[in-house]
Amino acid sequence: MISLDHVGVRFQGEELFSDISLLIGARDRIGLVGRNGTGKSTLFRVICGELEPSEGNVARAADLAIGHLAQHIAYTDTRSILEETLSAFGELKALEAKIEHLEALLQGGQFQDADEATEMAVRLAELTERHHLMGGAQQEAQAEQTLLGLGFEREQFSQPTSTLSGGWRMRVELAKILLAGADLLLLDEPTNHLDIESIQWLEDYLKEYRGALVLISHDRRFLDTVTNKTIEISLKRAYSFNVPYTKFKALRAEQREQQLAAYENQQELIEKTEDFIERFRYKPTKSNQVQARIKQLEKLERIEVEEEDNTQIHVRFPDAPRSGDVVVSAHDVSKQFGDHVVFRNANITIRRGEKVAFVGRNGEGKTTLVRCIKGELPYESGELKLGHNVLLGYFAQNQKAVLNPERTVYDTIDEVATGDIRTKIRDILAAFLFRGEDVDKKVQVLSGGERNRLAMAKLMLRPYNLLILDEPTNHLDMQAKDVLKQALLKYNGTLILVSHDRDFLDGLVDKVYEFSHGRVHEHLGGINVFLEHRRMQGLEELNQARAKKENDKKAKGGTEKSAGEKWKQKKQYENELNKRRKSIARLEEQSAVYEAQLKALEEQMAQLNENSDTKTLVQEYEKIQAANAALLKQWEEESYELEIIENEGLPE
Repeated sequence: MISLDHVGVRFQGEELFSDISLLIGARDRIGLVGRNGTGKSTLFRVICGELEPSEGNVARAADLAIGHLAQHIAYTDTRSILEETLSAFGELKALEAKIEHLEALLQGGQFQDADEATEMAVRLAELTERHHLMGGAQQEAQAEQTLLGLGFEREQFSQPTSTLSGGWRMRVELAKILLAGADLLLLDEPTNHLDIESIQWLEDYLKEYRGALVLISHDRRFLDTVTNKTIEISLKRAYSFNVPYTKFKALRAEQREQQLAAYENQQELIEKTEDFIERFRYKPTKSNQVQARIKQLEKLERIEVEEEDNTQIHVRFPDAPRSGDVVVSAHDVSKQFGDHVVFRNANITIRRGEKVAFVGRNGEGKTTLVRCIKGELPYESGELKLGHNVLLGYFAQNQKAVLNPERTVYDTIDEVATGDIRTKIRDILAAFLFRGEDVDKKVQVLSGGERNRLAMAKLMLRPYNLLILDEPTNHLDMQAKDVLKQALLKYNGTLILVSHDRDFLDGLVDKVYEFSHGRVHEHLGGINVFLEHRRMQGLEELNQARAKKENDKKAKGGTEKSAGEKWKQKKQYENELNKRRKSIARLEEQSAVYEAQLKALEEQMAQLNENSDTKTLVQEYEKIQAANAALLKQWEEESYELEIIENEGLPE
């Protein structure tokens, strides 16, 4: 679908990356990773045509539809949430307008003769069929299902989008992009504003998506679940393996070890050869051997060890002063804003040294309870108190609203530093990658990741025995998250983490408080124990819903059929199911053949040179791609019809 050939980008003469070659096929699942600032989002803009590369070429298939979720989007807020989401079906809406127009013409007799009427009727039938194939009758149901999956409540659908926060507005944009059915999805940090349940829903959705996907993310588990190929941009170059992220890191480490071993062996050989040449250069009896060694060195293809980006933050929390045994205690605490109840009768006990997670959908009250614990917000009823000698350190979710934008990086630390620490401010900032002129930057020009690092540096200045971190991993790359996680594992105080990052929470917390529908539920065990419990709970709810549907069906009654009629209906139903399943299986087998052919052609195109018959290969690729696309369309239609038959079940 898209090929990048030795692409590079420069800004004001400064090279961001160069020599990136990439081929994106029709069903690829690619994770694009790398430290913040390496150019991942810029590469997305090159792929979708928003930015011309400084060097190299980009080739796109004709009529390629690309859905691009950027980190920053300009919104138009004039509609409700559902109306804005339905705007994703622009082509369907245009089709419906044409159908309505033709119907009006035919009903009003606005045609010259019978031939023109026939022509209109045929055209109307064609458009109606196309509308059906595109899922026209299902568009509102699909939109509602997608919004629910991304965390919206049904009663919110009529709410104006202008009332939403940036994170919720981004969810609407994500819903529109998913529903538009593009050939290629470019998703830049799609999980940044999602809670755990919505992330899991998105994982399932993307695993079944029929188009290609390129994903920028710092969520390790999300990448491992959704992608099967990883490309890392590091030190202006790209490295790739056809495996998910965790396996990619292992292969990269193994590759580097092998490369380093080969380099060291070669250096040893070069050293011995040069030593031999130097020792016997002027001995006539050794002249032939010396010349042979010189030629050997000249022909030797020197092994170069790839550079490695070893820059990382250094986090070490000061030892925590001893607090009382119970650090946070909440008994029947309720909080509401006006008529809206955020949570009621919340009971929480957090003891010294415990590390707990607050999880749940956005808006369920996690940050609100944190603010109540900090004493920033009053609560309506119950009792909430901190234990003896509790010293609370807080990391806010939105550092942009907390840090003074007019202060410099240095001044931000200097205003809270005391005693001997004031002499080490530059060392502390260097540990968080603020070096040289960086310390004189104003907060207002910092990126999200830089602001988070600065806020984390502030927490290092004083010894706290209770840390509350609200979404601390937002805007941090994976290396920085790993360093922070290790520091928190070593921290000997009490920790409350508000986070949706499952990989970050795994092995770090031993208790989970779930915020859901105005209630706070305690779950003992780590995040994976909680997620398994929620999965089993979801299956139980699904089974109950199915059982209710069956009981409702039986309750309707109806005329009793004879045993012979029932047997005949059952056979007809089973025959129809088998027929459709066999047809779908044949389509899947043929699609697998096409995809294997496409993969083989992609491998050939990846090794093209000036003597290759590029045109023939591209034509063959596009021909098979078109055939596969048509076949997949047929597969979707037959699968949809089969799903309807299975859901309706055997007639009573």
